[in-house]
Amino acid sequence: MNPLVSYFVRGCLATIPVGATVYILYWVVSAVDDMLGVPIPGLGLVLVVAVVTLIGFALSNVIGRRAFNAADRMLTRVPLVKLLYTSIRDLIGAFMGQKRKFGRPVAVRPFAGSEVRLLGFLTRDTLSPLHLPGYAAVYFPQAYNVAGQVMAVPQELIEPLAVAPGELITFLVSGGASGFGVGTPTIPPPPPDTGAPPRHEGTPEDVLTGGPFPRD
Repeated sequence: MNPLVSYFVRGCLATIPVGATVYILYWVVSAVDDMLGVPIPGLGLVLVVAVVTLIGFALSNVIGRRAFNAADRMLTRVPLVKLLYTSIRDLIGAFMGQKRKFGRPVAVRPFAGSEVRLLGFLTRDTLSPLHLPGYAAVYFPQAYNVAGQVMAVPQELIEPLAVAPGELITFLVSGGASGFGVGTPTIPPPPPDTGAPPRHEGTPEDVLTGGPFPRD
C-alpha cells in the first residue's frame, strides 16, 4: 500500500471518532440552547440538567411521587397521548430504573442439544397472554445498530449469564469488539521497522492490524 494512503487511513481512524463525538455533543448543546433561547453557549444544557435533577429530588418524597402518579394516570387516559407517552415511558424504563427490563443477560440455544448460544436479555418470564405456555421473551440486540429482535423462546433453552448487563450490551452492539475489559485501539501500532524493503504490497486490512501478515 502507498505510504500516503496508509497514513491517510490511519489518520481517519484517529480523527473520525473524535470528530464525530465532538460534533454530536456540539449539536446537542446547540439544540438545547436554541430551544430555550439562552444566549450563553452550554447554559441551556446546564439548566436542563438542573431541572431534571430537581424533579428527581422532588420524586424522592411522598408529595412528589403522588403528584407524578397523578400526572401519569392523566396522561394514560388520553387516547393518542397514551400511546406516545406509555411507549416512551416503557422504553426509558427498560434501560433505567429499578424495574429495567435489560438487566437479565441470558444465553439461548437455537434448538435443543445445540452447542451454539445466542446472547440477549430476558425481558418476560412468561408469554401466557400470547397463549404460549412455557415460553419467555428474549431480546437480541443487533451489532452496530440500535435495532434488535424479540423472540419467544422455550424456557428450557434459556441459560442465565452471570455478567454485567452494561458489559453484555457493549459486547453485542460492538459486534464483540468491545466489552468485558477488551477494547479496540483507535490507532493501531505501526509495523516494526526492520530496514528491509517490503516483499509485497499490503491490503486495507494491513492498516487495521498494524502490518501485513506473511504470505506463503
